[in-house]
Amino acid sequence: MFEKRSLQDIQRIIDDWINKHGGYWPPLAMLSAVIEEVGELAKEINHLEGYKPKKNRNEKIKVGEELADILYAVVCIANYYKIDLNTELKNVIEKYSERDSKRFI
Repeated sequence: MFEKRSLQDIQRIIDDWINKHGGYWPPLAMLSAVIEEVGELAKEINHLEGYKPKKNRNEKIKVGEELADILYAVVCIANYYKIDLNTELKNVIEKYSERDSKRFI
């Protein structure tokens, strides 16, 4: 379903799902979800890097899952505000490319 999808496709898929399941949360609630997921990512990276082993050592480390949770929550905010993430990401990459073109040589 998601192989080689653009951000626009992903935004549309998430928007369809959200609209079929009660609609978007208020913006601050969605932002809280992003922050919560970032905290969960930090916890998983602590486990992965060995700083804080999992209590159940057989439990899988889920860095990818937490990154996807963050992306989902960010896409929800973008959709709420009608932001095209394909365009915005392209602009950000261009900004960093121009700004930092000679910075790390």
